[in-house]
Amino acid sequence: MARFHLHLLSDSTGETLEMIAKAALAQFDDDGEVLRHFWPMVRSQQHLDRIMGEIAANPGLVFFTLVNEETRGRLEEKCQQLGLPAIAVLDGVTDALEALLGQEAKGRPGRQHRLDDAYFARVDAIQFTIAHDDGVLWEEWEEADIVLAGVSRTSKTPTSIYLANRGYKVANIPIVVESPPPPMLFGLRHPLVVGLTTAPDRLIQIRRNRLLSLSQSPDTDYVATDAVESELKYARRMFADNSWPVIDVTRRSIEETAAAVINLFNERKAAGQTGQVGPKPI
Repeated sequence: MARFHLHLLSDSTGETLEMIAKAALAQFDDDGEVLRHFWPMVRSQQHLDRIMGEIAANPGLVFFTLVNEETRGRLEEKCQQLGLPAIAVLDGVTDALEALLGQEAKGRPGRQHRLDDAYFARVDAIQFTIAHDDGVLWEEWEEADIVLAGVSRTSKTPTSIYLANRGYKVANIPIVVESPPPPMLFGLRHPLVVGLTTAPDRLIQIRRNRLLSLSQSPDTDYVATDAVESELKYARRMFADNSWPVIDVTRRSIEETAAAVINLFNERKAAGQTGQVGPKPI
């Protein structure tokens, strides 16, 4: 794939557009260079005209999510004059929904980011999750939607933050052989407790890299094969004894792990369950 420019124009934050572009590019081999130009909050023709100068200087593919008809029309006209393809990435989805729902889309920029109850619930979830990281404030775990448990460096914190951005209140706790978790963990009713595990060799590699990044010696039980395997066995035994579902994060990205957690949460919610579900390795 040759080197090319990709221009992303949005009349809002551009978060959705960036995710679509990233997902599309992931389908191609990374044997070229894609130069991304990000243009958020494009809400006037004057702003668009300034951007068009940059696009003309760096011609390439144009993706856009613009709902204002005049601004959108001007972009398409200018791109046509330059001989550049301009793709409205949400048109197909919006058209299908209009046909299904029998109504026209509102056409308001940034409508998905409006300050409604869902927005403030997401902010609350993020604040809760940050405050309940790494076993802190365990007395309040019953208020969580999800509790993630696992040995050190099994992606508990980043997965928790990702889930919080999706609106879930998450607490997480490291499973340490020498320091058993508080008894409250084993009696939780409201939150779904999920165990995270990984392959020993992968965990050792991650831990070793972490120690080196901190300029610490890797000659410690923290990365010793026998000690790591013992830790993982201890955690898995705890997961099984408490019938917690388990997710192996060895070959999963944070997004994939979070998606698996959400699936478990939704299954439990659909079944009307409280307390823990049966063991379900994923």
